[in-house]
Amino acid sequence: MASTPTAARITAQATEHTIHDGERTAHRVLDALADTVGAARDEIAPPAARLAEQAEALVRRSAEAVREGSQQLREKAVRASDLSVAYIRDEPVKSVLIAAAAGAALMALATLAGRARRAD
Repeated sequence: MASTPTAARITAQATEHTIHDGERTAHRVLDALADTVGAARDEIAPPAARLAEQAEALVRRSAEAVREGSQQLREKAVRASDLSVAYIRDEPVKSVLIAAAAGAALMALATLAGRARRAD
């Protein structure tokens, strides 16, 4: 029983890690795009410079959207973790039965996949 809240915590931590990785990747891509736009602005005519400024504004808006989206995802992950822990606390027997059924289903799939691989 005590391992299920730990599993929920591990799942929440893994989700948090994935979110942070996505944020870092998005920031690197957006930073590279901003650097490229900045370099291009230095080399082109004023109309193109206005276009670069618009692209930078788009980058800023995109970065903000990524931050907001990742924050919402983080909040949903925490909420899901909290709900899971509460459900386990309220329905411990049912939770164990669900976990056992899920484990059995995964083992059945793994067995089928192993047989299919050997058949090839």
